[in-house]
Amino acid sequence: MTKEQFVVTAAQMREIEARIFIAGMPVAALMEKVAGLVSQRLQAIISQKQSVGILVGPGHNGGDALVVARELHFRGYEVWIYQPFSKLKELTSQHFQYIQSLGIPCYQDISELPNCDFLIDGLFGFGLEREITDSIAAAINHFNAKNQPIISIDIPSGLHTDTGEVLGTAIQANYTFCLGLWKQGLLQEQALAYVGKAELIDFDIPLADIHAVLGDIPQIKRITQTTALSTLPLPRPLITHKYKQGHLLLICGSKRYAGGAILTGLGARASGVGMLSIAVPESLKMLLVSHLPEALIIGCPETETGAISHLQLPENTDLNSFTTIACGPGLTKDNISIIPEMIKCECPLVLDADALNILAQLGTIPTLKQRKSTTILTPHTGEFKRLFPNIEYTDRVKAVQTAAQESGAVVLLKGARTAISNPQGGVWINPESTPALARGGSGDVLTGLLGGLLAQVNNPEIAIEDIVATAVWWHSQGGILAAQARTELGVDAFTLTQYLLQVLDK
Repeated sequence: MTKEQFVVTAAQMREIEARIFIAGMPVAALMEKVAGLVSQRLQAIISQKQSVGILVGPGHNGGDALVVARELHFRGYEVWIYQPFSKLKELTSQHFQYIQSLGIPCYQDISELPNCDFLIDGLFGFGLEREITDSIAAAINHFNAKNQPIISIDIPSGLHTDTGEVLGTAIQANYTFCLGLWKQGLLQEQALAYVGKAELIDFDIPLADIHAVLGDIPQIKRITQTTALSTLPLPRPLITHKYKQGHLLLICGSKRYAGGAILTGLGARASGVGMLSIAVPESLKMLLVSHLPEALIIGCPETETGAISHLQLPENTDLNSFTTIACGPGLTKDNISIIPEMIKCECPLVLDADALNILAQLGTIPTLKQRKSTTILTPHTGEFKRLFPNIEYTDRVKAVQTAAQESGAVVLLKGARTAISNPQGGVWINPESTPALARGGSGDVLTGLLGGLLAQVNNPEIAIEDIVATAVWWHSQGGILAAQARTELGVDAFTLTQYLLQVLDK
C-alpha cells in the first residue's frame, strides 16, 4: 500500500507520532522537516510579490506555522503573524520568540491586521474536540468573511479530525495540506465545504510504524487510481469466450421508468461483461433492443401499471445460471415479490433503487446474512435512512460500517465522498468526485457498471469490496472527465456512459 491509501483517526495519528518520538526523532527536528516541506509547497502557489498572513495557534500546529513564517520571511516574502493566545506550548513559544526577534510584525487584535494576499491557517491541528467560541470564533468568522485564499496546515481549524464536524465554527480553506497521513475527517462529506483542494505532505513516516498502529490491512483506506486499476479484469486471457467473461442479469425498468433499464444496461455495457441479459416488462423489450442490440432482452409479464409481475427466464435457465444479478433501477414498488426471490439466489446480488425501497418496506435486512453469496446494497442518503432508520448518521464512516455489520452485506453509501464497508468493518472511501453526478440516472449507470465488473472478476483472492471500490472510482472519474469536457451542467447520465471508457485511456 502507498501512503495515499492510509486513513487515520486523531488517536491513531498520535500513536504513530509517539512511536516516531520514542524511536529518537526530536520533536523540534520533525517540526522543522514538516514546516520546510509546507514552505516549499507554498512557494509554488504564492509569488514573492504577494503578502502572507500567518494564523498561529498555541500548539504544535502553531509551531509549524511559525517555522513556515520564518522560512517565507527569509525568502523575501512580506509576512505578518496573528497570534491571539496568552499561553503557548514550549516549542511553539520558542519559535514565536525568534519570529519577534526577526522584526516580523505580530498582532493579537484582528482589528489591527494589515491586508494580505494569502492566509496560512495554523490555529489548531488534528485532535481538536472542543467547540471554538468567543474571540477565536469571531476571528475565524472574520477571516472567512474576507473572501481571500486560505491555506490550512494539516486540517482546517475547527473541524473534528475524525467526523469532519464543525466545532462551533471552522476555517473555510481553499487548500489543505494534510501532514503525514490522511485524516478521516477530511474525507467526510460535512467537511468538504471547508477543506478546499486537499493534498498530502509526506514527511516520511516509516511504514513499520504505520502498520504497527493500523495493522497489516488497515480498516479504512482511500481508493486510488493504482488500487482501482489493479482489480480491473484486464488484460483478458488470449484464449477466452463470452461466458468466461461473466454473465450479468439486470432486473429493472417499468413503463413509468424505462430509462432506468436503459441506463443500467449502458453502464453494464461499459464494464465489458461477456454476456448481458436484461429482464424488463414485455412492453419495453423492443425499446431495450434498440439501445442495447448486443444484450439478451428478456420480456417478462407485467402488472396493470407496467411493472414486472414475475420473472420469466428463458428455458433451462434459473437465477443461479448467472454470474451476478443486479436489480432495482426503475423497478417501482408495484410488485414486491421479486426481491424475496432474488435473495434466495446463490450468486452475488446488487440491490439498488426500488429494490432497496422494497427491502426497507419488507424489513427483511437480517435475512441477507443467510445468503450463500455476497449482497451489495447501494443506497443514497435517503435510501440508507429508510433501510437503517436506527443508525446514527453524523459520522458516515461509522454509519456505513454499522450498516454492513447489521446486514451482512457490502454497503455502498453514495455521495460526494462515497463510502463502502464490508461486514467486518473494512472501509473504502472515494476521495474524488464531481457534483456533475448529481443527476437522475447516474446511480443507475453505477449499478450496471458494478454488476458487470462483479460478473467478470472470478479471482477469489480479490475481495468483493475491492471490486465495488473500483466501480465507484471508475464511475466518478467518468463524471469528472465528462464535466471537464462539457461543464458540470452538461453531464446527464447518458453522456456519462460515453465517458466511462475514456477513463481507462488516461
